[in-house]
Amino acid sequence: MSTVHYRGGAIFTSDDVAWAESLVVRDGRIVFVGDAATASALPADEVVELEGRLVLPGIVDAHTHLVSMGESLGQVDLQDAADLAEIQRRLAAAAQESDAARIVGRSWLFSALEGAKPHRDMIDAVIADRPVYLHANDSHSAWVNSAALAELGIDDATPDPMGGRIERDSAGTATGMLWENASLGLMRDRLDELVSDGEREQSLEAALDAYLAAGVTAAVDMGLGEPELRALEAVQRRRGGTLPLRVAGHWVVNRTATSEGDLAGVARAAELAARHSGPWLRITGIKLFVDGVIDSCTAAMRHPFHDGSHPDALWDLPSLSAVVAAADAAGLQVAMHAIGDAASALALDALEAAVAANGPRADRRHRLEHLETVDRETPLRLARLGVVASMQPVHCDPAIQPNWRAMLGDDRVERGYPWREFVEAGATLAFGTDAPTAPFDPLPNLFVATTRRSAFDPALPANVPANAMAIADAVRRATRDAAYAARWDGELGVLRAGAAADFLVLSGDPFRDGVEAFLTSRVEMTVVAGEAVVAGEAVGVG
Repeated sequence: MSTVHYRGGAIFTSDDVAWAESLVVRDGRIVFVGDAATASALPADEVVELEGRLVLPGIVDAHTHLVSMGESLGQVDLQDAADLAEIQRRLAAAAQESDAARIVGRSWLFSALEGAKPHRDMIDAVIADRPVYLHANDSHSAWVNSAALAELGIDDATPDPMGGRIERDSAGTATGMLWENASLGLMRDRLDELVSDGEREQSLEAALDAYLAAGVTAAVDMGLGEPELRALEAVQRRRGGTLPLRVAGHWVVNRTATSEGDLAGVARAAELAARHSGPWLRITGIKLFVDGVIDSCTAAMRHPFHDGSHPDALWDLPSLSAVVAAADAAGLQVAMHAIGDAASALALDALEAAVAANGPRADRRHRLEHLETVDRETPLRLARLGVVASMQPVHCDPAIQPNWRAMLGDDRVERGYPWREFVEAGATLAFGTDAPTAPFDPLPNLFVATTRRSAFDPALPANVPANAMAIADAVRRATRDAAYAARWDGELGVLRAGAAADFLVLSGDPFRDGVEAFLTSRVEMTVVAGEAVVAGEAVGVG
């Protein structure tokens, strides 16, 4: 490979020395970052003039779902559908435009139904002749029509799966709402059977291309199962052992009816971690769902929801501790979905039990995902245990908060998504998007992080604005700290000599022009391992 000198821009390094004038790249790695005079004295085969543009380290999405993100790009987008009539209009239009065997929609909001309960009849009214599957914005529940219930084999006598619920009316009739593992397990498993490996690989390729165009150079997939792994392996084989961007995966371990079944998932993850440990695809740990979500009142909370419901966590402490201890002993990173304050406390109890069982170790680097509500002790406990707080700013976008706030209905909403508390406690805070439960584009995500305002509708009032953070801090959470959370620290997420040459060039500069530039800028170049894989003519790279 040639040596390339990038100069004449504003280079934010995410490192201890935050800014540089020049960047020199050779053989896929950074050989110098610093002042232009020193860089100009180094031999270079090519000079790229940045013309004042902003350079950032490649974004590391700390929490995403690659295959389902790619699938979502072809689904009916319902996120901004304001009411039932608009949802029905978009579904009818999709049915008219496509002869697909089934219609899949995404990101509908409970608030769009204005207090009405989702029911299959609402969908049947516009599409009754083929299955319709509508993933809620939180992706933890789904709303389906009568044909979809039939395709899934769900009738009034179908038992609820472990950790899930099939909604039924007072007469015991399935209404078309599937909660938690009725959606994430029962429905997903059946749909996986109906999607070919080739289709799944196409979805993965679409997700990878979309990420590169958005400046994302590495991603942590938090939902790996056998179908998703087959897709990653197939794409990697076709590309001669590489991938377009770097992927770390967490293997989903769902609770079963027996401890043997639970631990089998850990054993499979350990086997895969030994097989996939390369620079492009690495299985780094397991993923556990400790609870559900606030929007559908399935999160595990210390106090009841506004409607009086008070669900348990999806795991009890003995079962959870056994799995966490086994994974910890195998050297796997444990990532636990914990949205409610009771869920995060339970997850930390299990991690403390694992430390007690397995003894001290220098760098476990386990993670809690989402942490939308926490008690006062949780940030301090995370810091003490060295557990990463993995959070997604876009989830607190004010445009999608009305139902979230209504379900809590008390002063808990004023401590939602408390990033400042984690930082002040000394915990590492990593940012991702959780695509496709939220948009994958990292720039609007950073806008929300720096303002607590809506990227969908910036005119809305900020959501607990005291938790907004400085631009430099937000960028570091999405680069350096996100890389640290995936054990990529020193290699990715920073621009320093010896690190991988992964970075992006933006058309605008939020540091110079203000945070609104996160919403108006475009990615003009994405570089992975020194290669400009997405480039614009404006920076002189074809």
